[in-house]
Amino acid sequence: MSTADLKSVTTGAATGVADKPKDFPAMLTAWLPEIKRALPKHLNGDRMARIALTAFRRTPKLAECDPRSVFAAVIQASQLGLEPDTLGRSYLLPYKQNKKVGNKWVTTMECQFIPGWKGLVDLMNRSGQGTVYTGVIFSDQEYEYVDGSKRELKITNETSLVDPTQITHAYAVGYVKGGVFPIIELWRMAKVVKHRDRYNKVGDKHYSFENLEMYARKVVLLQVLKYMPCSAELVTAMALNDAAEIGNQKIDLRDAIEGTWENVPDPEDSGDDPSTGAGDGAPAGPTGTAGAPGGEPAITLADAIAALDNGRHTDQELLAVWADALPVDVRSHERFAKAYRARLDAIKGKKQ
Repeated sequence: MSTADLKSVTTGAATGVADKPKDFPAMLTAWLPEIKRALPKHLNGDRMARIALTAFRRTPKLAECDPRSVFAAVIQASQLGLEPDTLGRSYLLPYKQNKKVGNKWVTTMECQFIPGWKGLVDLMNRSGQGTVYTGVIFSDQEYEYVDGSKRELKITNETSLVDPTQITHAYAVGYVKGGVFPIIELWRMAKVVKHRDRYNKVGDKHYSFENLEMYARKVVLLQVLKYMPCSAELVTAMALNDAAEIGNQKIDLRDAIEGTWENVPDPEDSGDDPSTGAGDGAPAGPTGTAGAPGGEPAITLADAIAALDNGRHTDQELLAVWADALPVDVRSHERFAKAYRARLDAIKGKKQ
């Protein structure tokens, strides 16, 4: 792409177009030649444009985003060879961004590119340096797990269950090319939930509340990938995932086109490594609210009480784990304590 073409895309001055595109579909049509020049040789620009439009139409909230952020996410997906589609390779998800303008907080919508767990597996396997896979264990399954100088995980029977609430563990296994033993991560679902609630900055709108199995698979997969030889594309995908999880992806259109995006930590962020997995839900995924700078809690008192009142939590142990991960000022509030006791009584009542 020429310097003039790049400038026209990043500034919104469409070359040869009477009026600059006002939305993402128009932008996609106006700059299709530039998209084709930005794509890797093995990808077809027309196909990518069709897939991007389909993903855009499946998620109406994307129309509220800055079209340049959607365009940048599409280009980023193209650079990694992960088409945003329904097969779980990657997603385009709208997020609310709270920005301080002067003395006021302003809320805007921004599209973020989310690599799915299938996309991460694809990037690892195509590198030729190793292979990975991930799965879950249901409550009617028996397993044997050995850890230490020798690692082995055996699941000894099939499952007849499909309800995600009946999943007890999530696991991921990686084999390094030429390695002797596999790399295995096996997590109880209580640990997965606690991990989510520790790093989640989008409250109860996090996609995992609707797609817990896919989230759990991705969490453990990311732990295994930390110990695998990663290609440059996989490193970028993992960084994009972590940045999106805390609502701080900020893909610049120029960086996306030139393939130079880097994860720049927010100076007001805690610096913790999320290594979780936003975006593995359906493409018509949820709209999150990224945590505003300045130390606001990841979930407010009102959000926490609403989560209790809607009856989402049906397991006493998971309820306790979720509550324990809340900010102290939320879980110690009298109103929260009252709602928590009511939810706990309701769970115990169903078991009797």
